[in-house]
Amino acid sequence: MAEAPGSRTISAMRGRSQIHCLRLYPLAIPLRRPFEHAAKTRQTADPVVVQVELASGTLGYGETLARPYVTGETPESVIETIRRLMPDLLVELRPASFPEALEAIDRLPHRDADGTVINAARAAVELALLDAYSRHFERPISEAVGWLDLPELGPPGSLKNVTYSAVVSGGPSGRVARKVRMMRWYGLRDFKLKVGYDDDAERVATVVRILGRSLGRETTLRLDANGAWTLQEAIARLGRLPLDAISCVEQPLARQYDNDLSELRKAIGVAVMPDESLLTMDDAERLVRMEAVDLFNIRISKNGGFLSALKLIHFARRHGLKYQLGCMVGETSILSAAGRRFLENAPHVCFAEGSYGRFLLNDDVVDRPVQFGCNGKPTPLAGLGWGIDVVPERLERLAVRPAVELRL
Repeated sequence: MAEAPGSRTISAMRGRSQIHCLRLYPLAIPLRRPFEHAAKTRQTADPVVVQVELASGTLGYGETLARPYVTGETPESVIETIRRLMPDLLVELRPASFPEALEAIDRLPHRDADGTVINAARAAVELALLDAYSRHFERPISEAVGWLDLPELGPPGSLKNVTYSAVVSGGPSGRVARKVRMMRWYGLRDFKLKVGYDDDAERVATVVRILGRSLGRETTLRLDANGAWTLQEAIARLGRLPLDAISCVEQPLARQYDNDLSELRKAIGVAVMPDESLLTMDDAERLVRMEAVDLFNIRISKNGGFLSALKLIHFARRHGLKYQLGCMVGETSILSAAGRRFLENAPHVCFAEGSYGRFLLNDDVVDRPVQFGCNGKPTPLAGLGWGIDVVPERLERLAVRPAVELRL
C-alpha cells in the first residue's frame, strides 16, 4: 500500500524527540482582590512559565511560583537557575520512549551544586518536559505512576471524592464573614483560614459561628499560620481558640523551629501539617523521625514537580500519614491542570486547594481556565499531557518582558 503524501515526514518528525529550545516567560497577572497572609500580602501573581519545544514541533508547558519564604527562590532566581543548569542537563536528552523520558526527567536535581534547594525551578522544567513527552509519545501522564513503581497510586485517585477548599485570606472579621458566607453559598465545605494576627480569636470565632452545626459533620475548618509563631507564641495563641472545631494547624512554627513541633503537638492536641518545612524527601524523613507531623501539605511547585509529589504521597502512606494537595496563590491553569492530574492519581487526598482560575486571576494563559465548579467539584481533563491548550499569544501578552529563549 502506498504511503500517504507527507507520511514519511510526519513519522520522521515524531521520532525527533530531542529538545529544540526552552522559552522562559516571567508573568504578571493582577489578582481580582488582594490576598493576605502572615508572610505576605499579594496583589499580583508572578508565575514563571516554561515552554519546551521538541524538534518534532511538540510543545509542552510547565509553571512555577517561587516564594523566598518557601523554597528561598524568586522568579528571577528561577530563570537564572534554569539558564545556568538546564541546557547542559537536557542537551543530550533523546528518549526513544515515554519511560526513557521519565527516567531522564526524574534525574533532574532538587539542589544546586552548593546544596541550595531549587525545587521551584525544577518543577517548572519537569512539568514542561512531562507535558511535551506525554504528547510526543502519545502516552498519558498516569503512566508515570507505574514507572515509579508506586503501589496503590494511579487512576481514579481522589477525583470523584475530593472537593476543593475555600482558602480565606487575612483581614478583619467582617471581611472574613462575607467571604465565608459567599463560599458556603457556592457549596464549598472545607475551609482554611489564614492566621497569625492579633485578632485571630475573633476571626476564628466568626468562621465557627457562620459554619455552625455543620462544622465537623458537613464542613471542616483548618488554620494556616505560615510559620508566624515560636513554640511559646503558638501555645498561647492556639490556647485561646476553640481547638475542638479545628481539623489541623498548618505550619504553626517557622521552619527553624521544627525541633519544637513534637512538643507543640502534645501541648495543643490538634493535628499538625508542615508546609514550608516540607520541601524535599529528606525533610519528610526528618519530620517523621521527630514525630512532628500528622499530615503533609504537598504543593507541586514547592516540592519540585509532579513526580516528586507522587513520591511524597507514597512515603506518607507508608508511614500512616494523611496528605493534602496544596497550591500557590496565583497559579494559572497550567499548575491547576497538573493538580488535577495529581488528584487523578493520588488516592485518599484529605483536602485539595487550587483551581481558582478566574475566581482569583484577572487573566489566564488558556481560553477556558481550569477552575472548580459548584460545590468545589473538580472535573476530569481529557487529552494528553496536562489536558489544556496554552495560548502562546497570551503568554507574550502577560509576560513582564520578552521570553528568555535557550536553544539546545
